[in-house]
Amino acid sequence: MPYAPEHDELPNPLRVGLRADSVPEPCALVVFGASGDLAHRKLIPALYNLALTAHLPAALGVVGVSKSEYTHEQYQEDMREAVGQFSRTKPVDEDVWRDFAGGLRYVPGAFDDDSTFQRLAGTLEELDRARATRGNRLFYFATPPSTFPVLLRQLQKHRMIRPPGEARFTRVVIEKPFGRDLASARALNRMVLEVMDERQIFRIDHYLGKETVQNLLVFRFGNTIFEPIWNRNYIDHVQITAAEELGIESRGRYYEEAGILRDMIQNHVLQLVSLTAMEAPAAFDADAVRDEKVKVLRTISPLEGPEAVAQRVVLGQYTAGQIAGNDVPGYREEKDVAKGSRTPTFAAIKLNVDSWRWDGVPFYLRSGKRLPKRLTEIAIQFRKLPHALFGEGAAAPNTLIVRVQPEEGIALRFSAKVPGERYRPRTVSMDFRYGTAFAAASPEAYERLLLDALRGDQTLFTRKDEVEAAWKLVDGILQTIEAPDAPPPFPYEAGSWGPRESDELLGRDGRAWRRP
Repeated sequence: MPYAPEHDELPNPLRVGLRADSVPEPCALVVFGASGDLAHRKLIPALYNLALTAHLPAALGVVGVSKSEYTHEQYQEDMREAVGQFSRTKPVDEDVWRDFAGGLRYVPGAFDDDSTFQRLAGTLEELDRARATRGNRLFYFATPPSTFPVLLRQLQKHRMIRPPGEARFTRVVIEKPFGRDLASARALNRMVLEVMDERQIFRIDHYLGKETVQNLLVFRFGNTIFEPIWNRNYIDHVQITAAEELGIESRGRYYEEAGILRDMIQNHVLQLVSLTAMEAPAAFDADAVRDEKVKVLRTISPLEGPEAVAQRVVLGQYTAGQIAGNDVPGYREEKDVAKGSRTPTFAAIKLNVDSWRWDGVPFYLRSGKRLPKRLTEIAIQFRKLPHALFGEGAAAPNTLIVRVQPEEGIALRFSAKVPGERYRPRTVSMDFRYGTAFAAASPEAYERLLLDALRGDQTLFTRKDEVEAAWKLVDGILQTIEAPDAPPPFPYEAGSWGPRESDELLGRDGRAWRRP
């Protein structure tokens, strides 16, 4: 019989994972880049689902802004199609959609054109009257990073940003990547903080909205049986894998500039490292949680210089191969990729966290494109038995696996006796799955993050010092690998788990990657 929470009734499947303790204040949400892929696939479907579950204020307006030419009605129709295609709940509830779409507006125009913001101001004033949004504003930058300074300056110029502490709030959600190296991240932070206060800035990383990532805090600090052994005395090493089957799709230009280090390691993967390694916060509030995450990033030994990078970093680039039985091209054959590109699509990194808790416990990170399956997991491998009572090799070390995606859950691998007369142990698994335990799929990450931004809760958003600490770690690698005389990334066949050199990275320590 599957595990179920200790309640008389299972929770409403649509409400799992979202607090019902505070409905956001009335607000107008402005999405810059409203005709783009993120708005279609994630943002508008997430807002619709929040409306469906009664988490949004009744007084909400949404304004899309981009260069594409739409009328209000055309934009509403386009978003209705997007919700029908990408919403996690189907079919679309037409009554809920009709009410939501009644507050949906569109402003066409270029971001560097003053008239765009003049029209936006007029539309927001109309929403204040029609939907009673009370002058509260949440601006969402679903745009390329190059537009962030332009948008901030325009919002400031047209007096759409109010100081914190006023009765009417102004908040800005900024998508990743926040900068492309340490220097640019610092410059962007300085620029942002000239215009706004840190309390108004929500730097978003959608991994932090995933239910299992949030559950890692509850798992660690809400149970007495795990925290006492969450240290170097019991843990041998930690493996974090963020694998994707997909290649770069139509993002060749972006990926040529970003690569795996900027696209995944600096943000998503280091967030998982921080949450795994952090100490218990003094309180469960935004600054206390983020204080502990920053401490972890600051205690990681820097990776600087060719020798350190060669010893602890393996980079790869996929070649032609097969994914799920289908032939796929190599990275250099993808659209908008240079023929002799040296951009890495795979990284394996060994990190050392120099703290009392983690001294001597390596963290092995792995992320890549065109790997055998889509999967993100944190694997905590405990130390081997001090004495092989049942014979050498009879029992594997205990492993705790936190599955972030796609099948969210937690598994514990331990030894049990095989039925029979002899004492013959075998590794078995105790498996907790969200979908089974709560009889529902978890909310989309953007649902949780949009709701928190509307509420003003910054716990799951990154802070200025956290962004810069993460970039500082990655910057040392970038400076080495982007030097003119740096060696190219190692090739690996699409559909494999990366170059053989990544296996050697762990092999030198007498360890091996998990094969999920």
